[in-house]
Amino acid sequence: MPAVLAILLSVLFVSNEGMVRASESSGASLQEQGAGLMKNVEEMVAHGGMGDAKAIVHHCGEAARYAETIIKQLSASGSRRDDAVTSLNEVIRQCRRVSEIGVHADPGQLLNPATKARAAAQESMKSLGLTRANKG
Repeated sequence: MPAVLAILLSVLFVSNEGMVRASESSGASLQEQGAGLMKNVEEMVAHGGMGDAKAIVHHCGEAARYAETIIKQLSASGSRRDDAVTSLNEVIRQCRRVSEIGVHADPGQLLNPATKARAAAQESMKSLGLTRANKG
């Protein structure tokens, strides 16, 4: 019996990361999704300042996935949707630009669309009323 349990657990933990992320995100609250989006856009821009193109592309991809998940959650809820969806679509569009430019580009070239994605993410959180109180 312990061997069967070990195999089951290993299958659960070795399964496709994208599927695990999707199942986790479907149950996550809008607040958690917003926090994940903001964490990734902030880290994306910070890595831009450090010249790490690979990290910029990675965090922008994660931010786009969070934005897509939030849009799906808003479709279900229907409230405060229009302004937030417009901003979230801008996050996705700018992150797509980052991805198209690619990891081999100069990090400064990635920073312009990355900064625009961060601004759009901040605007979407503001539209949804999910902005954090000032840290003091």
